[in-house]
Amino acid sequence: MRAACYEKIGPASDVLKLEELASAEPGAGEVRVRVHCSGVNPSDAKTRGGARGAMKFPRIVPHSDGAGVIDAVGPGVTERVPGERVWIWNGAWGRADGTAAEYITLPAEQTAPLLAGTSMAAGACLGIPALTACHAVVCHGGVRDQRVLVTGGAGAVGSCAIQIARNEGARQIIATVSSPEKARLALADGADATIDYRREDVGERVQALTDGEGVERVIEVDLAANAAASIAALRQGGLIVAYGSGAPEAALPFFPAILNNVQVQFFIVYNLPQDARSTAIDRVQTLLERGALDLRIAAQLPLERIVEAHEQVESGTAVGNVVLEIA
Repeated sequence: MRAACYEKIGPASDVLKLEELASAEPGAGEVRVRVHCSGVNPSDAKTRGGARGAMKFPRIVPHSDGAGVIDAVGPGVTERVPGERVWIWNGAWGRADGTAAEYITLPAEQTAPLLAGTSMAAGACLGIPALTACHAVVCHGGVRDQRVLVTGGAGAVGSCAIQIARNEGARQIIATVSSPEKARLALADGADATIDYRREDVGERVQALTDGEGVERVIEVDLAANAAASIAALRQGGLIVAYGSGAPEAALPFFPAILNNVQVQFFIVYNLPQDARSTAIDRVQTLLERGALDLRIAAQLPLERIVEAHEQVESGTAVGNVVLEIA
């Protein structure tokens, strides 16, 4: 099978290469999927670049997200059948072989049905962006009748978070953006207002937009960069749900946080408890059935252009998801 892989940490152009590799037969409880599309996420680029430490395996086929058609099932698998369209989560998490290949063999439980009407490209954007956004919105009782601040509102997770928060009954949704074009996209997703964080004081603008009440929840893309502003945006007892940070350490202003009884919830989508993951998958599937979740595709490239795909993700120039076409 054709696959992209790397055998050492480094820049995309130095280490990523195309190889012919053997596809594995599914063992007990496993399925083999013919991959049609592979999603490229910031975590994939960070892992390849060394931000998450040394190589865990001698050779890595990257990417955790993907969508395709089940090609074979192993002994004991009854919930999946050959020919079924599925989307994949945690493909490369703790494993050597991800979705940047013509085939992937993995536990059947790491696949979910890809609903009719949902494209393979959109399916390759569900595992990390959509599930991260969904959990950030629905954890701790959800956002019904709440005011919510989504930082990075035009990003892959931010876009989903705005749409899901709107469908979950949020009272007001505010998004931070960095350009008029990104503001337009966030408003189209359902945000009530946007803040250009490069030109405006986020805390002050949120307080003005909420008549001085602040928001109950911040869905945080970069805690290291935004901690002070997000705390300033919260109302008394508000919650920051942090799923990302642009730096390995984040400093929080202690006295504003403690005086405001701020709560902080950290999570990484790879390690969601089973009940939380099941809840997120069910809600995402329901939104897809209703046509209420638009997965924005910024770029759709062939597998041979994986270096370009990684570089787009790392540069932050892609407004939305970057997807590789495999089949």
